[in-house]
Amino acid sequence: NICAVGATPLAVTNCLNFGNPYNPEVYWQFVQAIQGMGDACTKFNTPVTGGNVSFYNQSSYEGPVFPTPAIGMLGVLKDKKRVMTLDFKKEGDLIYLIGECQDDISSSEYLYSWHKVKGSPAPHFNLDEEFDVQSAVKGLIENGLIASAHDCSDGGLFVTLTEAGIPRNLGFDINSDTNVRKDAFLFGEGQSRVVVTVSPAREEEFINYMADAKAEFSMLGVVVGKEAVVDEESLGTIEELKTAYD
Repeated sequence: NICAVGATPLAVTNCLNFGNPYNPEVYWQFVQAIQGMGDACTKFNTPVTGGNVSFYNQSSYEGPVFPTPAIGMLGVLKDKKRVMTLDFKKEGDLIYLIGECQDDISSSEYLYSWHKVKGSPAPHFNLDEEFDVQSAVKGLIENGLIASAHDCSDGGLFVTLTEAGIPRNLGFDINSDTNVRKDAFLFGEGQSRVVVTVSPAREEEFINYMADAKAEFSMLGVVVGKEAVVDEESLGTIEELKTAYD
């Protein structure tokens, strides 16, 4: 998620790991991975400079590995003062979500690890939405309107917020979206979402900027205290959550 750092994507290398390509399902996975990366690189105008493919990663008793395209990306940041980091900076900063929360828990760590559902569809993803979100975040960084930015990925929104609080031991107080199942809101891994924090002094500028952007956005809450609070209920201190996380 190089745009959440503020850099312009420049080039991609990749390593693609799959099972036996003579298995039709494995070959289908490989084709879909190539097509997906191709669509994304075309959308973001990002060239692929190289890579390698590893097949036959499987055993007779466990079958093929999960399809694993590993991607490394290089970007250019013209002004190092604009480097963006994921951590909350200070109490009182406002927490916003760029992108939309989806009522979706497919392929999440929550579904896999907690409910032991090993196979489910891919989580929500729309390439146009992703482009709009990344473009909005990049513009916010360039205009100095946000204090932090962190993409929602493994573990969903709750883990994203916890990771942002850990470096400075700063807690958060947020409200969930009543239109989305609470477990999906906290732990779903629908794509195209970035959590940002905004100084109250820059909030009006932030809102005016986002009103002209194509990406959806919503307020989640505020950076405050040392606990993770959701809908007025404490889910533990950041220190306790860090211990579990580590």
